[in-house]
Amino acid sequence: MAPVTNNRDELRLLFWETTAGCNLECSHCRRLDVSKQLMQSDMTTAQAFQFVDNLAGFAKPILVLSGGEPLFRPDIFDIAQHARDRGLMVALATNGTLITESVARNILDAGIRRVAISIDGADATTHDEFRRQPGSLAAALTGFRNLRKLGMSMQINCTVTKHNVHQIEQLYAMAKELGADALHLFMLVPVGCGVQIAETNALPSEEYERVLNWMYDKSKDRAIHLKATCAPHYFRIMRQRAKDEGIRIKATHSHGKPKGAGHHDMAAMTKGCLAGSAICFVSHTGEVFPCGYLPVSAGNVLKQSMDEIWNHSAVFARLRDEDQLEGKCGMCEFKRICLGCRARAYYESRGNYMAEEPFCIYEPVRMQREGEPPGEPRRHGSAGASPSTDGRDVKLSAF
Repeated sequence: MAPVTNNRDELRLLFWETTAGCNLECSHCRRLDVSKQLMQSDMTTAQAFQFVDNLAGFAKPILVLSGGEPLFRPDIFDIAQHARDRGLMVALATNGTLITESVARNILDAGIRRVAISIDGADATTHDEFRRQPGSLAAALTGFRNLRKLGMSMQINCTVTKHNVHQIEQLYAMAKELGADALHLFMLVPVGCGVQIAETNALPSEEYERVLNWMYDKSKDRAIHLKATCAPHYFRIMRQRAKDEGIRIKATHSHGKPKGAGHHDMAAMTKGCLAGSAICFVSHTGEVFPCGYLPVSAGNVLKQSMDEIWNHSAVFARLRDEDQLEGKCGMCEFKRICLGCRARAYYESRGNYMAEEPFCIYEPVRMQREGEPPGEPRRHGSAGASPSTDGRDVKLSAF
């Protein structure tokens, strides 16, 4: 099979779980086996350098150093600097609690271009209970400010569930007050620990839709870059709202994108689910997945090159073919700009990642015309809701 070389399937954003070790035990973590220390199965420094060399020789995506907690690795700054020296734009996704003034300086000196810190509540009670660590909000905010005063580009990631949805206005105000460049709202994906809270904490589908419409309205302010992560049907909502308002959206439109943002900027935003078509996730053991929430392996970087995995994986090839979408997604007129969340489809269908997105209330025009039944009511109005995004969102999303 000939390699894929067209821009449509260009790798633009790679999330790397540098370690599964972490100092927190968050309610929604994608992992069930997070350790309070580094894992023996984490890539060694030599393996990490080799992976970076291989990646940089194949493509120049934004490389997001994630975890677990990446700052657990004593060599994380060496890895970041090595990636920078190989021509990669490097970002860091962290819980922020370990960022002292000296660590902040090390992050800057390593050449990291943006840091995303997770904040899951507008007050200590809400955040700390979700992160299962007293004092974690205060520590995260200290880490944020330590970096911001050094001039680092900062992003806030927030997982929205029933526990904090009433605080989204406060979180938005907090992000602006802190001087964040971006606020990314994550809709819960039922994977890892998220499975355990999906039934009780995932937003009902109508509330999910309301939050996405709120984001559309707020994005008009252009005060901060807003991104809905693991919520691909935001792009359907964006187009519906724009049409109602007589606004023409170009294919490369970036709603809320700061002025001057360019082709490979951290704020580009053009399409919904990018798993396997513009982004991928590499685990701490080298396993490559379409995203951090879709546990379907496409290969392993310790055994294969990224070039071979990206261009020849059957999993990625299937995800790139929108005509293979099934159910309501396959019939939808918005499927090529949305695609639905493939991870939630996988979870709800018990293994079919091309099944219909289970958390979308929209009924396609074709379904309405043909009089086809919408199907059985879905849990929460669907499955669960869902951390690093066209087919080419190059934002630092899904951290």
